[in-house]
Amino acid sequence: MNIVDVSLENIDQTGFFCFMSKRKSIGYKRKHDWLTKRFDEGMRIKMLDLKEGGRGFIEYIPGRYAWRSVNADDYMFIHCLWVVGKSKGNGYGTLLLNECIEDAKRSGLKGVAMLTSEKVWLAKRGFFEASGFECVAEAAPSFCLMLKHFGDNPAPTFSGDWEKKASRCGEGITLFQSAQCPYIDDAAQIIEQAAGKQGLPFQSVEFESAEEIRERSPSPYGVFSIVHNGRFLSYHYLTEKDFIKALDS
Repeated sequence: MNIVDVSLENIDQTGFFCFMSKRKSIGYKRKHDWLTKRFDEGMRIKMLDLKEGGRGFIEYIPGRYAWRSVNADDYMFIHCLWVVGKSKGNGYGTLLLNECIEDAKRSGLKGVAMLTSEKVWLAKRGFFEASGFECVAEAAPSFCLMLKHFGDNPAPTFSGDWEKKASRCGEGITLFQSAQCPYIDDAAQIIEQAAGKQGLPFQSVEFESAEEIRERSPSPYGVFSIVHNGRFLSYHYLTEKDFIKALDS
């Protein structure tokens, strides 16, 4: 399977896998603009060749620029690894992961890290364990900070203080979001509309940098969080029904 390297020079031709059929959507445009600012920071996106029937990609960046609530300087950090459809079960996920590992070694970094979750929107830890990763930190509700060391070095850590950061939000719904994932725009609209129906005050906070996520995010995921009256509700997409259920939990 051929692997396509997405860059500033070819992104308008290749796309970046997600929302490929929705290039006029707000989510796609926001992600596109976000990416054009990240390539100078070392962002890499590698996609399985669509012309060969490939359906998958990996997105990673040097840890100091990772859009997750982690301290991971000197490590490569994976934002997303996703293989779908007929491409699943063919070893393509491992192929993409190995591309990242080799990139990290060539860059002289100390290893590769990724945030996983047993719930949704993130890969599960078992896949990474099969490739020699270990969980070096855990956080509620089901996060693991997975790491593949290249030597005996201090491991990355979570930024932490999740409850304290959530408590600063005040009354009503606070939605933290960024353009890192094109699906976030739709998810944010659902929550804003649902909050309005419930008569809840609503505010949206747009993260503009990796540093801001480390300082302010109320969850390890960083780029999307829902907080109600200072209490963290979710890091992932919720339907209106699930949102109402979470308010009562």
